[in-house]
Amino acid sequence: MAEVVRMPKMSDTMTEGVIAKWHKKVGDKVNSGDLIAEVETDKATMDFESYQEGTLLYIGPKEGEAVAIDAVIAVLGEEGEDYKALLEGDAAPAKAEEKSEAAAEPADAPAASTSTVTPEDLGCTVITMPLLSDTMTEGVIAQWNFKVGDTIKSDDAIADVETDKATMEVTAYAEGTLLYVGLEAGEAAKVNDIIAIVGPAGTDITPLLNQKPSAPAAAKAETAAPAVAETTSAAAPVAAATSTADDSRVKASPLARKIAKERGINLNDVKGSADGGRIVKKDVETFVPTAAAAKADAPAAAASEGKATISLPQVIGEEKYTEVAVSQMRKTIARRLGESLFTAPHFYLTISVDMDNAIAARAQINEVAPVKVSFNDILIKAVASALKQHPAVNSSWRGDKIRFNQHVNIGVAMAVEDGLLVPVVRFADGKSLSHISAEVKEYGQKAKAKKLTPADWEGSTFTISNLGMFGIDEFTSIINSPDGAIISVGAIQQIPVVKNGAVVPGNVMKLTMGCDHRVVDGATGAAFLQTVKSLLEAPIRLLA
Repeated sequence: MAEVVRMPKMSDTMTEGVIAKWHKKVGDKVNSGDLIAEVETDKATMDFESYQEGTLLYIGPKEGEAVAIDAVIAVLGEEGEDYKALLEGDAAPAKAEEKSEAAAEPADAPAASTSTVTPEDLGCTVITMPLLSDTMTEGVIAQWNFKVGDTIKSDDAIADVETDKATMEVTAYAEGTLLYVGLEAGEAAKVNDIIAIVGPAGTDITPLLNQKPSAPAAAKAETAAPAVAETTSAAAPVAAATSTADDSRVKASPLARKIAKERGINLNDVKGSADGGRIVKKDVETFVPTAAAAKADAPAAAASEGKATISLPQVIGEEKYTEVAVSQMRKTIARRLGESLFTAPHFYLTISVDMDNAIAARAQINEVAPVKVSFNDILIKAVASALKQHPAVNSSWRGDKIRFNQHVNIGVAMAVEDGLLVPVVRFADGKSLSHISAEVKEYGQKAKAKKLTPADWEGSTFTISNLGMFGIDEFTSIINSPDGAIISVGAIQQIPVVKNGAVVPGNVMKLTMGCDHRVVDGATGAAFLQTVKSLLEAPIRLLA
């Protein structure tokens, strides 16, 4: 008996999956455990194994198409078996909707028949913007690796796409000729938007492109019209003005008048180059005041006040700026940190740590360690050990429940060219200082090269942000949701300290912890910081 195969839920946040590749075709025999497809989820591309046996009778979505969870994607049964009754439940509502839409069509409905052309009708494959990270909403084409007319293989990386996390390759998963490229390098497209079409050479894809709605263009025209009318109406009274001694009546464009006001230029002294002697922007920008004009009003003003004349030079400058498009990474940083700051009630605790012993211990460790250990590596180890003693800090708010994590995954904030990435040192409490150091160094290299993958930055339970290397004494950070806390690390400062009743030179570092008050209380956070402080001041305990 035929059975339907449905889109599985492969991650806790997945709502739909994209068929990245079919490994079976209609008519193939399928055994339980066979790999039948690769499914792109909101986290990664994963293998989909069949739990049923039989002949593959039907495949619904094509490669590159998105399918909702539990939707039918295939049918398995005996060879030649009639399976259409299984699909009628899904097809009936669509047919009813088509009928109702057809009934509502106006008299010119026949013209819309051309919109029924599908990529499958032409033997083409539509390539859409894939979901390359869990927080990605759109991607920017960093570079096309092929041009229209080139031959494409199914495993070719046709483009490099800049996501909110890194620059990643987009695989074609189709063979044929690249017939169409939807956007240029540097332009952005929403997830699942069409970016390219691959098919047989010479295929006319005009019917597919003509189906794109033209409403946005019309909307632009409508919005542009009022602006033109407004400009015309604003210019009319200016054109009608006549010149007098008061420069407010001089014929000048609004922009020229604004620039003249900012630069302290009297428009009576400026010669206009536009029709009717009207002053425009370039006239004001190129105007050079004469000495007589600069001093003309000075005697009268000084005499009226009975004060000595003060001659100030006229300073003329030009306001300039540049604008750059917001990167995908910066958009996500803005969104996620905004959500964290305005959702989680933050409070901050600061503590000073005596780093004399840590400095001495690091010097001794680096004499024998296979990898040079930094103060940040020592801090990661100390924080990880403290979290095992204070599970309430190693927690996160989940709405109707609080999750207390028994594992310790430390997110390490790293500055890159476009913003900030937070790769995760997993199970940090069980790793040696050399292991942590090597792992952090590797993450740093991958982050700068934009080679981090979703598996590298997902799953933190606590975050460390260190700006001490930049000479920052202390600062506060926004919590990296869904973590319950984050530590901000300042520089080690050489300052006078009191030890055994005497003032002596000391090395002090300040730690500031930002806490989500929904899961971490003040006393809980303070106790945790005391433990971190004690471990850093007696680092031998980290080696036990």
